[in-house]
Amino acid sequence: MNTKKDHLIHLPALTDEIIKLLENLSNTAGVSGNENAVRAIVRDEIIGFVDALHTDALGNLIALKKAKIENPLKVLIAAHMDEVGFMLVEKESDGIFRFKVIGGIDERALPGKPVQIGKNQKPGVIGACPVHLSTREERERILAVDSLRIDTGPGTSDIQPGEYGTFATKFMRMGPSICGKALDNRIGVATLIQLIKYCPESIELIAAFTVQEEIGLRGAKVVAFHYEPDVAFVIDCTPANDQPAWDESENTRYKTKLNQGPAIYTSDGRTMYDYRLIRYLTSICEDYAIPYQIRQPGPGGTDAGAIHLSKSGIPTAAISVPGRYAHTAAMIVRIADWEKHFQLMTAALAHIHADVLKADR
Repeated sequence: MNTKKDHLIHLPALTDEIIKLLENLSNTAGVSGNENAVRAIVRDEIIGFVDALHTDALGNLIALKKAKIENPLKVLIAAHMDEVGFMLVEKESDGIFRFKVIGGIDERALPGKPVQIGKNQKPGVIGACPVHLSTREERERILAVDSLRIDTGPGTSDIQPGEYGTFATKFMRMGPSICGKALDNRIGVATLIQLIKYCPESIELIAAFTVQEEIGLRGAKVVAFHYEPDVAFVIDCTPANDQPAWDESENTRYKTKLNQGPAIYTSDGRTMYDYRLIRYLTSICEDYAIPYQIRQPGPGGTDAGAIHLSKSGIPTAAISVPGRYAHTAAMIVRIADWEKHFQLMTAALAHIHADVLKADR
């Protein structure tokens, strides 16, 4: 991009107020298909900063912000509101429930975890046979969900099959890090709220807080089909898996690493990303001295998997914040990585123009 120094914008910093917003979002329950409470928080935060606000038939919350120029670029930014979780499917006895998982939860992390059930967040625990009462064979086996139960205690007649549940982890700061449930992708939701407030007047912004990403990118598919943007950016939280290997060999399966800035995707299990946008994002990082990393190719995906295939195709990029222990009861993210991600997206929106897409695909 080689932006002239006098055209560079001032990059915003993360404030305690923004981190407090993320805390509220993280602590709120919003399993795929039941994102109501998260949507209410977002609506209250952005209603005074947008030209139109709409909840569609699937539950996506879409905010529109008009440009102040003619024929502006239509830019979609998507961040999914939903999190992985549980649904009660059968009441076996007073306070004991069979359940199924919603989304790709790591079953190894389930036994003994506190959970919260239903709209009123009633407490419960995922129960399993105690280790000292288990056979050696049972201890060496990963416990399947079918062998686990959610125990809410006796006398909870108001909890019935069909209720949603989430991990009961509470958000906390840990030195340079933050830890909480559902940082995938409440961190993207918190970022998109701020991007709406910093949106430049040169683009038409379609800010989509999407639903049901964790069970098939369903909300994003509807949004992209309806609004037909010129270009799309997906912001998310992606697994770091950067711990040392158990045998002290080189860890080559890390995907991303903490402390190395936002992760720009080139490909994943659902998408080959638009190389024009990859070059654009990396040039923004270089002009603003923003550290970044390439999200290593492999399984997984983002809302981009649905967006880039909509109608005749939409040029799409994805940028994520790296985090450890995805799809478990707690994820850890570095605040500095999140801030650089926020700054990259702020600058990318400030400088985006139609010429970025004129090069050959």
